[in-house]
Amino acid sequence: MSEKLSAQHCEPCRGGVPPLTADQIAPLLEQIVGWELVETRHIQKTFAFDDWASALSFVNLVGELADAEGHHPDLHLAWGRVAIEIWTHKIGGLSESDFILAAKIDALPR
Repeated sequence: MSEKLSAQHCEPCRGGVPPLTADQIAPLLEQIVGWELVETRHIQKTFAFDDWASALSFVNLVGELADAEGHHPDLHLAWGRVAIEIWTHKIGGLSESDFILAAKIDALPR
């Protein structure tokens, strides 16, 4: 892959495509800092903030990005933190779009 993940766009999943294997996941995971792989089924990361308002503002930015990309993560908002889980629901595992979205989330202002 020659192009940075954050410069790419999520591709809609039509289902019927197998999830990425551990060997396919490894080089993509190396490109996103701080994201944790959970059983090769999804990736997750927790972002820390100084207060509720900053965390909520970040959730809204992630929501706008997710809508623009057509790829929607699970967001968990709490005072001073936002936890994000990403996977491709239609295939029950990870696709390249999950890593693209993670890289784009990392590029958002905080």
